[in-house]
Amino acid sequence: MKLLHTSDWHLGHRLHEQSQYEEQSLFLAWLHQYINQYQIDVLLISGDVFDNGTPSSQSLKLYYDFLVQLSTTHCKHIIITGGNHDSPGTLNAPKELLEALSIKVVGKATEDVKEEVFKLNVDQEEIIIAAVPYLRDQDIRKAVAGESFEDLSERYKKALTHHYTEIAEYCDSINTDRIPVVAMGHLFAVGGSISESEQNIYVGNLGHIGAQDFPKTFDYIALGHLHRPQVVGGESHIRYCGSPYILSFSEVNNQKKLICLEMEENAIKEIQEVDVPQFRAVSRVHGNIEECITQLNEIKSNTFGLKPWIEVVLDNESNTNIGHAEIYKAVEPLDLEVLKVTLKNQRKTMGLEQLIDDSKKIKALSPIDVFKLKCQEQDFNIEENQDILDAFSEILEKVKNH
Repeated sequence: MKLLHTSDWHLGHRLHEQSQYEEQSLFLAWLHQYINQYQIDVLLISGDVFDNGTPSSQSLKLYYDFLVQLSTTHCKHIIITGGNHDSPGTLNAPKELLEALSIKVVGKATEDVKEEVFKLNVDQEEIIIAAVPYLRDQDIRKAVAGESFEDLSERYKKALTHHYTEIAEYCDSINTDRIPVVAMGHLFAVGGSISESEQNIYVGNLGHIGAQDFPKTFDYIALGHLHRPQVVGGESHIRYCGSPYILSFSEVNNQKKLICLEMEENAIKEIQEVDVPQFRAVSRVHGNIEECITQLNEIKSNTFGLKPWIEVVLDNESNTNIGHAEIYKAVEPLDLEVLKVTLKNQRKTMGLEQLIDDSKKIKALSPIDVFKLKCQEQDFNIEENQDILDAFSEILEKVKNH
């Protein structure tokens, strides 16, 4: 039996206001071909299928067309869990219909953990999948009046680890033949390496669990949320596969991957990383104006033929106003697009009002970035007042979830 672990498709995502529909379409076509060619039996999608809770009709069509097309391949089962960007209602709405295609969907935490566990059979081989979605605070923790932030943080972590423990105990109770157990999750694990494109999904240190917090029941843990492929806590069976295409310029040097698991005789025999093609050339160039223009002239499209997207990072000695004009003039005859021109360490040298004057730059900032800049302009030391930052993060999370 072969399983393929993927996550963080973020269908509908835009890179600096540019639609990534073309890369997303190419990825799903490539994934369909890979599943067919390498005879993948089970596909796991560990959250953040969509980039926001109200996906466009175009993104929904990409998603449903892909799922329907998989019915003609070797793939026997698909398990999809919700991420922090997904609307549980959107994912869960067609779950009964998708059941007919052997597609299981868990958009949010269930009242009974048994509903998050699936025992699959492929050609007389069996496996148990614990399909744990992104665990929202309100889904797993009972509020207590007057509790402090420290109490809230500790109670949430306990609720999160309890959810996995309860699922593990149920998996053990039904695993009479000692078959492999694979868990899915969408969370931030301590020590994970982030990029600029992940949204902070917890308040303060909420949910910051480590490899040691997962039950030993699980033979493999297929995580989503972090966009760089990585192993957690040195444990090779606990992994993020990462996003399948670049979601921010901070990821330009990362090889995108999927992870393939191969089972034989009731055991996971191999965990293999699979390189995902780069469907669009996305890169950064660094240096003074002349050096950047020289590098821009050397950039070509790749075999997929999409127009390259570039971030230009000028050194601190450059005049940013003159630099913008020269860079954009230099690329006019070139078959590429510069999406962003910045000074090195620009966020440290520019204030909020300056950024607002340039709408492209303000769109590159997260709400947390804007809040920190505003505190800086008001001479309020947010670094020494972590409780204020945590309160802002909690409000932001509640706004995003309603």
